[in-house]
Amino acid sequence: MSAEKPCGVLLDVDGTLVDTTYLHTVSWWEALRQADRPVPMALIHRSIGMGSDNLLDHLLGRERDRSADARLRDAHDSLYAEYWQRLTPLPRAADLLRALAARGLRVVLATSAAEHEVGALRRALAADDVIDEVTSSADADRSKPAPDILVAALEQSGLEASRVVFVGDSVWDVAAAGKLNIPCVGLTCGGTSRGELAGAGAVAVYDDPAALLDALEDSPIAALT
Repeated sequence: MSAEKPCGVLLDVDGTLVDTTYLHTVSWWEALRQADRPVPMALIHRSIGMGSDNLLDHLLGRERDRSADARLRDAHDSLYAEYWQRLTPLPRAADLLRALAARGLRVVLATSAAEHEVGALRRALAADDVIDEVTSSADADRSKPAPDILVAALEQSGLEASRVVFVGDSVWDVAAAGKLNIPCVGLTCGGTSRGELAGAGAVAVYDDPAALLDALEDSPIAALT
């Protein structure tokens, strides 16, 4: 690739770099239970990675009464906030980010987490010294599987879709990247299987950030440099 234009890696955060997928699952489960709208955790887990609008559509149906949506989101946010001080990065997540930066790649956290959650995620990662840009849900009109957050990440970082790889943990990440023809590397540490990620179109699948770091020289990311 041309040295004149920068290359970079866009990375989802929840379930990809920080171990939050099941915390979100439990928080949504309790929020829905409190609203007398119980949904099995397995179904909720398969929806994590979507924004709250699409997630509630997926779980409760598009034709539902939406008057309670704001209360459900607030309940989820309050429940999830109880975990903020205990958020834990996934194995060698910060090391992966530093290895990407050492290769001269721009490191962009393409997260659709709410602005008030992003600070907690960044504190858990403790890698601000190598992070070039970070998005939040405020940067996108539509949530995954729409590609809006990736478009925002590209615009903020000055990168082109043809010169990046996206790393995510859900089929919704793979779908969003596919709409921009961005290769997506899948990680199974968010609880989605290798087969599901590959079946959705992931160009490679690894267990977690540590496994991707160990295989970096042979991964799709290596082609960027």
